[in-house]
Amino acid sequence: MGCDRNCGLIAGAVIGAVLALLGGILMPVGDMLIEKTIKKEVVLEEGTIAFKNWVKTGTEVYRQFWIFDVQNAQEVVANSSKIKVKQRGPYTYRVRYLAKENITHDTENHLVSFVQPNGAIFEPSLSVGTEDDTMTVLNLAVAAAPHLYPNAFVQVVLNSLIKKSKSSMFQNRTVKELLWGYTDPFLSLVPYPVNTKVGVFYPYNNTVDGVYSVFSGKDNVSQVAIIDTYKGKKNLSYWPSYCDMINGTDAASFPPFVEKTRVLRFFSSDICRKTCVYFTSSFSTCKS
Repeated sequence: MGCDRNCGLIAGAVIGAVLALLGGILMPVGDMLIEKTIKKEVVLEEGTIAFKNWVKTGTEVYRQFWIFDVQNAQEVVANSSKIKVKQRGPYTYRVRYLAKENITHDTENHLVSFVQPNGAIFEPSLSVGTEDDTMTVLNLAVAAAPHLYPNAFVQVVLNSLIKKSKSSMFQNRTVKELLWGYTDPFLSLVPYPVNTKVGVFYPYNNTVDGVYSVFSGKDNVSQVAIIDTYKGKKNLSYWPSYCDMINGTDAASFPPFVEKTRVLRFFSSDICRKTCVYFTSSFSTCKS
């Protein structure tokens, strides 16, 4: 009886030691296999998981707008009063839902080029109102005309057209018109060919953004999706020094093995510059 008990304890100890030894050996091997698989699947090339998700992201991307609604437009025009505004928003649109197009691979330099079709779908459930909400805002065409055409004679002509079109420094426009474009009555009277459409983001829908050229990560996974050039350039020619550089990804994806201390950089063509994201804290969206 005592022998059986001792034999059982010894056998258990041996088995435990063997399992611990195997665990110590297999865990690093398992980590190596996982890392190898990740490095293979994050490369932007046909057949990988990353490439499929990169071409058309499965994550919903939204863009939100807040608009300053002028409260005393008549007083400002008549008396040069201090302008009073009311911030209204957010007005939310779903963007980046269309698949990348014209994808070409440069296997020699480990680059992938593409264009991103633009489109925006209004999301009422994430907005404070509708696209038809009306705002009193600056008349973009009227405000820009004197700066674009400083010649005194030309300005006399433009002022007559502004009056004839019953335009002024401020106008009432819907959210949809202001963001995506409207036909301006003043520009419609200009006697030579000009684009009569005006909008903060006009033209946007049914256009494409790019060409982007990004690293595939085939030779270095830490470079996956990092932009090499945008429209054939590494700089924007808009900002001084470092601010003008095109760094990071297009925000659709980032290289793997991201740590909390790492700064994520991405380029936004809408604001014509790069920006950064820093980790601040963890949170959970789970509800009990």
